[in-house]
Amino acid sequence: MYRGDVPGYVVLKDGTVFEGFGFASAGQVVGEVVFNTGMTGYQEIVTDPSYHGQMVTFTYPMIGNYGASDHLLESDIVHSRATIVREIKNNAWNATCSEGWVDWLEARGIVGVAGIDTRALTRRIREHGAMTACVAAGPDVRVRDMLAATHVFPSMAGRDLASEVTCKEPYTWGDEAAPYRVVAYDYGIKRSILKNLTAVGCHVTVVPAFWKAEQVLDLDPDGVFLSNGPGDPAAVNYAVETIRELLGRVPVFGICLGHQLLALAIGFATYKLKFGHRGINHPVRNYETGRIEITSQNHGFAVEPPAVVLEAQAAEHDLASLDGATMVLDSDRGAVRVTHLNLNDGTVEGLRLLDVPAYSVQYHPEAGPGPHDSHYLFGQFVELMQQGAKRTTCVG
Repeated sequence: MYRGDVPGYVVLKDGTVFEGFGFASAGQVVGEVVFNTGMTGYQEIVTDPSYHGQMVTFTYPMIGNYGASDHLLESDIVHSRATIVREIKNNAWNATCSEGWVDWLEARGIVGVAGIDTRALTRRIREHGAMTACVAAGPDVRVRDMLAATHVFPSMAGRDLASEVTCKEPYTWGDEAAPYRVVAYDYGIKRSILKNLTAVGCHVTVVPAFWKAEQVLDLDPDGVFLSNGPGDPAAVNYAVETIRELLGRVPVFGICLGHQLLALAIGFATYKLKFGHRGINHPVRNYETGRIEITSQNHGFAVEPPAVVLEAQAAEHDLASLDGATMVLDSDRGAVRVTHLNLNDGTVEGLRLLDVPAYSVQYHPEAGPGPHDSHYLFGQFVELMQQGAKRTTCVG
């Protein structure tokens, strides 16, 4: 295994120290350390705005083996504050990825540490939860100073990070001649989402997270999309209020943070997971179709599960065997069906409002990276917009 000469360290807030070597850029950064179990898609992962304020540990032991390319970007910049791996490669042998991974990170000033026991680090996070850490590479690194830095970095809980990654001005994406007009709220939107929306016939206007409902409705959209993003959904109060005003006036589809914000807008609660879901192989049961989907996920917060799920878990029942009809709940906007559950831990992965045209999922149907089991959800958004157009025509 390649090993560099520059010292590198990962120091957790609880005092645990991992020693390896630095790659890419020298420096010191602090953030919440998390792990991702994906075997591929490392470039998409670090450019996903949902990782803003965090540092990614890759559990797959070898990262960088197929190179890097701008066509794999999910945003313009690297949002993961550092990259932590077991074995690092700088190959550029793939015909579509002409740049080495280390070279690509170094050009963007990203600190990397390799050569550490990522299995032990992942186990530490699983047992004690995602926590603040300091990652540093360079000849003058002092572990004591790194540990001190972890104690002054703010917790992810209670932080509105969507406002830090959202666009400053609206912009458009896709063919202007497309049949559907969609306004997408940018809480940290991924390019793969925009590509999937355009693939089903949408011309998308992306607007900042702080835009008011009336500003959006003035654009006369066929539907409104609520994007993924970083941070604590409960801290994004302005978005929750806006979503409340939009519900019932236009079809709404939310993903990840957008799912959590929709849940808050109808009176549900959210909470911080111990170590989150980050990977491309999470099994999710769709209780509307009976199918189990393998999904891509990246989130540290979740929607509070209904009592029927908690009771099933307490009795050690198989979550896949639950009756979807028992998961219809009351909300501030009428009846809501829990449409999807994570089969690993029972977290709420999907909601559908039964009295107004709106639905959401916690996972990433656009993948980037990951499986394509859930691409149908973009088609459902088109169907919801078609139904909305029919209702408008009938009323008019």
